[in-house]
Amino acid sequence: MELRVLHYFLAVAREQSILKASKALHLSQPTLSRQLKDLEMELGKPLFIRGNRKITLTEEGVLLRKRAEEIVNLVKKTENEITVFDESIAGDIHIGAGETDAIRLIVRAAAALQARHPLLHYHIFSGDSQDVLERLDKGLLDFGILFDPIDLSSYHHIRIPKKDKWGVLMRRDSPLARKNSIQPDDLWDKPLIFSRQQKAGSELSLWLQKDFSELNIVATYNLLFNGSLMVEENLGYALCLDNIINTSGHRNLIFKPLEPALTLSMNFVWKKYQVFPKAAKKFLEQIKSEIE
Repeated sequence: MELRVLHYFLAVAREQSILKASKALHLSQPTLSRQLKDLEMELGKPLFIRGNRKITLTEEGVLLRKRAEEIVNLVKKTENEITVFDESIAGDIHIGAGETDAIRLIVRAAAALQARHPLLHYHIFSGDSQDVLERLDKGLLDFGILFDPIDLSSYHHIRIPKKDKWGVLMRRDSPLARKNSIQPDDLWDKPLIFSRQQKAGSELSLWLQKDFSELNIVATYNLLFNGSLMVEENLGYALCLDNIINTSGHRNLIFKPLEPALTLSMNFVWKKYQVFPKAAKKFLEQIKSEIE
């Protein structure tokens, strides 16, 4: 009986549904069903009563849930105890994030942990929320930073106590550069450069007070560095978040905030029922400490 399969069994017992559990575990429904049937065959007893709307446990299933919870908790306790005695934590931590100044939180946590555990190595993947979610679901990332709005029902998450501010990146010789802030009607007749994630009905589209089909969207970007090159070459105005592109000094670019102000909240996330190695556990503890 594998520990991994016990985690699957407990997920189904909690969700009372193979479909919901498969989504939470990021497994296909047929794969999860097969694992459960193999477990029942291994034990020689039925563990579930499969109804039309939900799954309930048999008497044997109730007993296994009790024992499985004890086993999982004992494994966690043992890992924690071993960690206390073995401080030479080593390994790789993979983190995905969109372009945001909140990445400084990740760097602060990494630096603080690196000072105590120099054998840790960090790998940060830059991409939009779609890219990060895909890699999280495939197990290629341990953690991610995701912007609202996003469905977090399949993830554990911590709200990051910082909001990014929307604005417009433009050339310093642009007509709008003389303004302190940018209002919706300032952009209605301008060539615009959007993130590829922006969709009709988003907070940004509502702020603009125009349907996207009524705007002159000349280009989209995935990462803002490429968008900033488009701006620099006078292709248009990029709607983006602040503190990503350096506009200080003698650079030809300038950032102007939106009015009324529009901000974006973020979450630090990881998959539910994730079994972390010691390195990732330590990093999660450090992130929680930084946020608190």
